[in-house]
Amino acid sequence: MDFSLLRDEPVEGADADLLGTGDAARGLAQLLIASRDETPLTVAVDAGRGMGKSSLMSLVRKELTTVPGVHTVWYNAWTSTGADALEGLIKSVLTRLDPHALRRAVHHVSEHRTLIRVIMAALLVVAAPFGAAGLVDRLWRDLSVDAKTRNEMRDALGELVKEWADSGEAGTRRFLVVFIDDLDRCSEEAVLAVCEAVKVYLDVPDLAFVVGCDRSALGPSGLLRELSPAGSVFMEKLFQTTYRIPRPGTEDVERYVRSCADRSGIGELLGDGLIRVIAERSHRNPRRIKRLINAFVLEWRLNPVWGAEAGFGPEAMIRTLLLQSLYADFYRILVRDELGGREQPHAIREFLDYRVARRVLSQPWVAPDPGDWARTVACLAAKGVGAPGPADADDWGHSLARLEQELPAGYEALARDANFVTLVEELMGLPSADALIERLQRGMPVAAPLPRASDDFDEDWSAESWNRPEGVGRYEGLNVLWVDDHPDNNTDFAARLKAYGARVYLAEERGRAEHVLGVTDIGLLLSDVGRGDEPLAGFTDLRAWRDSGRYRGPAVFFAGRVTPARRDQARELDAEIADGVADLFRCVDRVLAERERRQP
Repeated sequence: MDFSLLRDEPVEGADADLLGTGDAARGLAQLLIASRDETPLTVAVDAGRGMGKSSLMSLVRKELTTVPGVHTVWYNAWTSTGADALEGLIKSVLTRLDPHALRRAVHHVSEHRTLIRVIMAALLVVAAPFGAAGLVDRLWRDLSVDAKTRNEMRDALGELVKEWADSGEAGTRRFLVVFIDDLDRCSEEAVLAVCEAVKVYLDVPDLAFVVGCDRSALGPSGLLRELSPAGSVFMEKLFQTTYRIPRPGTEDVERYVRSCADRSGIGELLGDGLIRVIAERSHRNPRRIKRLINAFVLEWRLNPVWGAEAGFGPEAMIRTLLLQSLYADFYRILVRDELGGREQPHAIREFLDYRVARRVLSQPWVAPDPGDWARTVACLAAKGVGAPGPADADDWGHSLARLEQELPAGYEALARDANFVTLVEELMGLPSADALIERLQRGMPVAAPLPRASDDFDEDWSAESWNRPEGVGRYEGLNVLWVDDHPDNNTDFAARLKAYGARVYLAEERGRAEHVLGVTDIGLLLSDVGRGDEPLAGFTDLRAWRDSGRYRGPAVFFAGRVTPARRDQARELDAEIADGVADLFRCVDRVLAERERRQP
């Protein structure tokens, strides 16, 4: 099959119409034109990352270029650092003015400023070879030389823009719209510098700004959480009007997914059910959708695990990656299962058996199908739950409650998710499905990192984020003992603890762990639950260490499956249990904070 990658750029043309962006762009462009006499004006385009801010702004700009006398500038705030954003934005505006108008305006301004008049003589000579850019650079250096000239800058810039606006062809007044993109990706210093440029220096007639940003990222809990009250007021003044991009409708986003899939060549592999899964579990986010489809393409082309020779075709690959990316919690249970050496079905078959048992036991007034009843009894027995008799309908609800205590906490919600049920049923309906699951459990390399499709995984756990100021020294001086018979599974997470200042000791079994506890002052214990043929080894060890006094400090269990019963067992041991990376570090912070609170 011939697959291709999709570019991660603002949508345009047909894609824009699929998401309704084209209509919104035309409406916003018309409003800007109608409001040109009300300038200066700032409009914020507000949405989360990947929800189409750049696409909408790009289409608005395209609409404006067809209107006589309207000019545009595109400024990506992310390309500047710190205070450079102030200079960069102002220069971007000035460079858009044509050199002749710029020279006339500077000459007019300079008549009342001795400093600039002296400089102007040199400028008129040397600027010609360099065009507007050279003139702007010289002008910037001279206007920003000291506090006095900086204070005069706003008036000077206002006169420059007025001179430019008045010099339109055939008496037409010119209008400049400045698009500022990616403000929510910038540092606090850069954000405030852009705000300063817009509200202090460029707050002049004939100028409008359209600012793309995620307002929540710039709020008190985001990039500007340390901002003073005065700074907050300043930020509010910047955004006079805000347009919040709505989430695409169900039909629109499903058409968009289908369009992306067809363009990449995988369209025929995705039925309506999988289209719905991608649309909803990607939170209708266009960028996430494209990245997920690109992940399919890269995985198929670059990972030798897939293909005819391996016995796993593109249908299996797509469903596996959907499960991994869109249902990450369940995928972790599937590949890191801790059922020990007992003969148990893998997590997908376990879930499908549970779904049948749940349907049967929650409807005691319906006579069960004999096959479904036999499957229900087997599911209960596998978890050590006694099966009620077919005639003992009053006990069915109690049996179901006991069963759910022994299953991962998310199963009940997944059983109500028709898209998830369709996905796993289709996966298990493929040839060699069980062989594929076994291969996944042994460890399967991924050709490219999968996008995180859930908001629960928006926090950045990549290595590049480890040296951020809020992390450095977070666990300084902390000795951590991590007990797990598969330590390679935790390499990245242990590295993060070390990057935050902790010292991490690894132990694969009980004896090694007890040796470390005997010679080292351990401040935090991390442990698996199931180990080898012992499904509850982690609980057993901690209970013994608590009873003997060998270790009484904070503890967190990191397990592939977290059931209500396991939560209760962890709580009895004064410990926490986590099943994901973000959850693990939240638990670590929580138990360490509790330790600090208890200390005199």
